[in-house]
Amino acid sequence: MSDWNKKIIEEFRANEGRVGGNFANMTLLLLHTTGAKSGRPRLNPVAYTKDKDRLVIIASKGGAESHPDWYYNVLANPNVTVEVGSEKYEAIATVEEEPERTRLYDQMAAQYPGFEAYRQKTSRVIPVITLKRKG
Repeated sequence: MSDWNKKIIEEFRANEGRVGGNFANMTLLLLHTTGAKSGRPRLNPVAYTKDKDRLVIIASKGGAESHPDWYYNVLANPNVTVEVGSEKYEAIATVEEEPERTRLYDQMAAQYPGFEAYRQKTSRVIPVITLKRKG
């Protein structure tokens, strides 16, 4: 894990899901995945929005031409753990198809305009993943 992510995770856990800096006005969650190749636990802070009873995350990687590693982990094992605020629970991750993918991406971009910039920056179709609590 990068030192940058480690600091965000520590701040997130110390402040019941709130962080400062570049993410001060964003809703963040901690996504626990299993490494697609290694099988080892992985942890990433990710911005999210809500859609009914689901959380929505975007595999934007800041508009890079490649997907983030956590996206491949979700494809390999959609059983994830989510930390939101001070709550932690098991969830199922689903990669959304069109037209739902675009609807949810637009929803995120309306809430956080940086996601529109990410979409404009890359030629790839940025995946949208929903997280639904198990049980």
